[in-house]
Amino acid sequence: MDHIISLIVFIAAFMVFIGLFSQSIQSAVAYQQHSGLSTKVSDLLDTMLLNPGENATWGTDGTTPSAFGLQAPEFTEYQLSPFSLMRLDCSTADMVEYQKTTPNIYYSSLESGFGASLVTPQAQEINYSKASMLLGINNTYAFQLTLTPDITIAINETCASSPLSLTMVASGTGFPLASATINYCLILVTLPQNQYPSYTIQSGAVTTDQLGIANVTFSSVVNPDQVYAFVAYGHLDGLVGVGYHTRDTSTSQYIVPIVENMTSQQVVLAHNYDLNDSNSPQASLNYNATFLISTEDYSLTTLSLGSPTNPGVVGTVTSGVGNPYSNVTLPTSTTGILIVTYQQGNTTQGGVVMMPWGISSLAFPVTFGANPAGQSWVATDIRQVTVGGVAYQARLALWSQTTQVTG
Repeated sequence: MDHIISLIVFIAAFMVFIGLFSQSIQSAVAYQQHSGLSTKVSDLLDTMLLNPGENATWGTDGTTPSAFGLQAPEFTEYQLSPFSLMRLDCSTADMVEYQKTTPNIYYSSLESGFGASLVTPQAQEINYSKASMLLGINNTYAFQLTLTPDITIAINETCASSPLSLTMVASGTGFPLASATINYCLILVTLPQNQYPSYTIQSGAVTTDQLGIANVTFSSVVNPDQVYAFVAYGHLDGLVGVGYHTRDTSTSQYIVPIVENMTSQQVVLAHNYDLNDSNSPQASLNYNATFLISTEDYSLTTLSLGSPTNPGVVGTVTSGVGNPYSNVTLPTSTTGILIVTYQQGNTTQGGVVMMPWGISSLAFPVTFGANPAGQSWVATDIRQVTVGGVAYQARLALWSQTTQVTG
């Protein structure tokens, strides 16, 4: 009997030891996997950010790269190409259809607030599957890359007219941007009858208070229906952010700039009635399209799209089957903002729309890749980068697609 009891105790102790040892082994394996994933996410993030890819100019020439990288080819360190980022198939973009540019009729629409959008051809995008294959991690790891502006500038109307007053709130990552300089440009749109719309620019600079707040008043704006666009550049100690605000007098009709071809820099000016609708009613809008670039002192200046005496391109776009679209050609490798003012016939109804040429011109955020929600273990790493002179935070989330051990 004593031998039996001893054997039972021995077996019980052995089983407890095996259980404890197995748990320790499982924890060690989990730690090793998590440690390896943390190292991999750092290496992969640097691979994306510290090389321009192959070929280096794939962001602007429309070709498919044979190696994936987002660094600006003319710079070093953590400086990214605003045009390569334009070609990413962002997971936050919506799909739109525009049949007048057949066969490239499907586009991705990315918006970052009212009055500004970026619509790019899906046929020329680099999707997540392609990027994973070029990085050599397909079927092994999954990732999500996000680029978020370090500085945000929220702009609100405190008084709509008599005079127009705007309040700007500049914020960093979790803190107000105190004592920062904000250079602003007010684009005042004129909607004359029997002519094409036009605009003038008023520029200035203000300084934020300790709460990151600054106010500006325009005594010449007394009409509550005045159409305008307002762009602000906030900067402090080398960090630069962009904010904008627009006001229209038309909500039913507007013009949508669509990047038809990245290689030839062709941008279609489409009537919104033609989007996602092959049987749209006929309606016309007069427009004036110009291209603005930011100078070293953070003011906006016009870069000619037409003749030297008329830097803008004017015309009429009409919706409906059989009515051709209008287009403009933007400069190669020059970041800026396409400004399109539009007007409904001889009415005073119209507005202004902006399109960034280069993702950073209006500080659009970028989300590219898979969704990490629901994963048992996700490793992350961040870098501070600049995109076209604008400060961004790049964050990479990485997780394993093979069997995971939970510790």
